[in-house]
Amino acid sequence: MPSRTRNLFTNAISLTLTALTIRAVSVIFNVYIANKAGNEAMGLFALLGSVYAFSITIACASINLGTTRLVADAIGLGDGKLALRSVRKSLLICSVTSIISGLVLFFFSNRIAGDLLGDIRAASSLKVLATTLFPVAVCSCLTGYFTAVRRVKLNATFQIAIQLIKIAVTVCFLTLFGELDPESACVALVLGSAAAEFISLVITFCLYLYDKKKLVVLERKSNYSGEGTSVGESITKKILIITLPVTVSACIRSGLSMFQHILIPRGLAASGSSWSEALSSYGALHGMALPLLLFPSAFIAAFAGLLIPEISECCIQENTSRLSRASYRALGMALIFSIGVSGIMLFYSHELGRLIYKSDEVARYIRILAPLIPIMYIDGAVDAVLKGSGHQVYSMNVNIADTLTACLFALFLIPKIGIWGYIISIYATEILNTTLSLMKMISVSKIKVRIVHQIAMPIICVIGATNLSRIVLSLIKLPINDAAALVLEITLTIGIYVILLNLTRTIGSEEKEFLNAALLSEKKYNEKFKNQ
Repeated sequence: MPSRTRNLFTNAISLTLTALTIRAVSVIFNVYIANKAGNEAMGLFALLGSVYAFSITIACASINLGTTRLVADAIGLGDGKLALRSVRKSLLICSVTSIISGLVLFFFSNRIAGDLLGDIRAASSLKVLATTLFPVAVCSCLTGYFTAVRRVKLNATFQIAIQLIKIAVTVCFLTLFGELDPESACVALVLGSAAAEFISLVITFCLYLYDKKKLVVLERKSNYSGEGTSVGESITKKILIITLPVTVSACIRSGLSMFQHILIPRGLAASGSSWSEALSSYGALHGMALPLLLFPSAFIAAFAGLLIPEISECCIQENTSRLSRASYRALGMALIFSIGVSGIMLFYSHELGRLIYKSDEVARYIRILAPLIPIMYIDGAVDAVLKGSGHQVYSMNVNIADTLTACLFALFLIPKIGIWGYIISIYATEILNTTLSLMKMISVSKIKVRIVHQIAMPIICVIGATNLSRIVLSLIKLPINDAAALVLEITLTIGIYVILLNLTRTIGSEEKEFLNAALLSEKKYNEKFKNQ
């Protein structure tokens, strides 16, 4: 058990650091873009992103999952040639889907921009984005290969490198364009993305050509006879069986999400705002406030992803007590973390909005949405338990219902009350999604949510921590600038929060044992706990 926990913890830390690095760079980049191009450009870029996300869903056709599954199965059989044939077939399939979706997006960009998005300025950016669908799909396929052959660190390093390349190229384009109107800013941004995607394609394919030699070595060393491989079976059929259901559901949700985000600025404009004001409000909330609020969720996402195989193993072994413990621990840690983040974002919303984005509007949105953070964050942990226990279809249906509800809010409520309709829709859909998922998780894992211990006590602790840190620093009065003062105050708040959690025993023996299992060597762990 300690080895499993320690491996889970180590892998989670690695994935968390990668995700945090990428998200931190993205937030910093968002700040740069917002200051360079303004809220309206951020709104137009976010609007483009909804169409682009739907196009990517079609172009990639869940090929990442299909490649990972088939290559992993082939390696399990010791058949390196089958693994390589699977990759080649996957590359062919995603090439076809990405080229078709790219051509549709390119030739219909004017119609999509004018009729669907309601802003013809988006047409030129859509044309550029259409050219990136092929490299995105091929890279997705090859990433699936690297996942199957356990090159996780290579993937992590590569993702960070590509993100940095994308930012460097985009900054160059933004600089070359000089003074930017919203349309030019979006074109500069998508040109940077396009250049980075093609660079990513070249590097990824070169790494694949180098790495695939190891599969030939695997074939030579293996005693596997090769019977029952794809000679008599269709690899294409296997890929479609894996990817088609996932792709269909992903397209439904992505399509609904696209229409939701298209309807939001239209609804804001219908409520009495000008189109420019509507895009600015949408950009400030969706493109600036939400990314900052969701930034710390990388911690939850990393542990949630690694929790899936743990839960799956519990279900296969029919070990209900271990399933309950793992589910309770996951929910408890997610609540402690998310309530702490929520308190900090709420208490320091003005300082964060002013310091990072130089915007009172963004600060107001951070303050309004901060109480929703625990709901948004624990949904990731709950979904991991559901997927690990084989209830991914239920989770998918809940997500589709959530997005459909958001579309209805965007269609009927936002035109009546403006930006407050969007805020209400975020609250309503997030609460609906998490409530339905949490009820199912409780039913599956048979756990009981301890409201006082898991919810009330962390809230009391974070209220105490934020106020105590402000009192302490007001007494000391250090001669430092606003940025350093905010970092110091938040750091002190986190420290006091952890201390209060321990003093109130909100962090219990199970959580401490989990951390000990993760951090101690197996020998020391056994010495420490053998008499318990």
